[in-house]
Amino acid sequence: MIKIFFPRLCFRGRAVTVILLFTILLFDCSHLYAQSSDGLAISSVKNSSAPVLIEASPASVGMSAERLARIDNLINEYIDKKWIAGATVLVARNGKIVYYKGLGYDDIDKKIPMKKDAICRIASQTKAITSVAVMMLYEEGKLLLNDPVSKYIPEFKNPKVLDKFNPADTTYTAVPAKREITIHDLLTHTSGIAYAQIGSKESNAIYYKAGVVGGIGVGKIVLADKMKILGGLPLMHQPGEKFTYGLNTDLLGYLVEVVSGMSLDEFFKKRIFEPLGMKDTYFYLPKEKRNRLATLYTEDSTKHIKKDGETYELNGILYVNYPAMDGTYYSGGGGLSSTAYDYSIFMQTMLNGGEYNGKRILSRSSVRMMTTNQIGDIDFGNNKFGLGFGIATEKTVADSPVSPGTFDWGGMFSSSYWVDPKEKIIAQFFLQLFPNSHGDIHQKFKALVYQAINN
Repeated sequence: MIKIFFPRLCFRGRAVTVILLFTILLFDCSHLYAQSSDGLAISSVKNSSAPVLIEASPASVGMSAERLARIDNLINEYIDKKWIAGATVLVARNGKIVYYKGLGYDDIDKKIPMKKDAICRIASQTKAITSVAVMMLYEEGKLLLNDPVSKYIPEFKNPKVLDKFNPADTTYTAVPAKREITIHDLLTHTSGIAYAQIGSKESNAIYYKAGVVGGIGVGKIVLADKMKILGGLPLMHQPGEKFTYGLNTDLLGYLVEVVSGMSLDEFFKKRIFEPLGMKDTYFYLPKEKRNRLATLYTEDSTKHIKKDGETYELNGILYVNYPAMDGTYYSGGGGLSSTAYDYSIFMQTMLNGGEYNGKRILSRSSVRMMTTNQIGDIDFGNNKFGLGFGIATEKTVADSPVSPGTFDWGGMFSSSYWVDPKEKIIAQFFLQLFPNSHGDIHQKFKALVYQAINN
């Protein structure tokens, strides 16, 4: 705290002026103190409510460097056991990056270290960004969340719901849906649209037969074409009745294209990535950055890591190094690649209430909506779901160190992130591994972040 000492005044005529000057000085200094005690640099006083990520000591935000070092031990243990090859990790509190490392190996055979700025396939972490894009259009008056999807994409008019399915020949019967699916249904995964390739046996078969895919690692196909086909396929349940994780966010990506008049790639770049300063996030990497794409691993029969090939079978061919291809499919549900730092900019923007580095992409009210329970009493375990995020509840925190209201998600290639508004923590943990039989490392990582808080 800044203290100001001044001598006793002897001249009454100057008393009011001096006291006034002192009052102004005290106000200005206390204002600066309020910012610095929050751990913000003096230069960022004007943007005190929206900190920009900078590296700082853990002690500056009430965390222990010694206890954070336990994260190294955890990850190195899994590397030594050949359960993972390497990881990129970032932890920040109050806008201060207190842990940011690449650990282990990018290429474990050649002993090439994992760099902290490695570009990783973020898969379903793409969903949060697509959901933000939809909310940006909502804020511009271009759509309402309860609008039927068919208002913008006619192929979804008069939807039907799966009734009977014959696994022998993948034929099925369907009945009319009780109502049309809405944009809100898509944002909350309650539409009845399931996943291709990684969904139920029914959706895998029906979507595969129709040529609808999960949207990552695919060839020269176009989002619009596949989403129009999806509109003619049956829903897996009546709209709004339960949570079914699926191609909802891919469809939202196409909705963004229809409403904005831009490709999803262009919208992300111009409206989100460039304003926020996200310089390493892409659907398909520019040639000069492809050498930074992290190696993708899989498991052998003993559940130890091995390098993946060029493709693997997942109810269809998936190209392992799809981010380094000249692709044409912009999957809003899983197509992006990014770095721990770049995605942390996105998380910090949400923690800041929609603003970062003087650029506002969302209002605080929209961020509140996105991070509020939007599925009511629909079963989602101990958590709830907002508009694009899982949300921790009072039940969640009984066996988790996060605060109620923490919002999160992850990705297929064993990545996870979360934003804790109460503790002002953001954290990103990237592996590049599918499948992962040792996924408990994500929960252990979370525990190690919170045990490092010492204030």
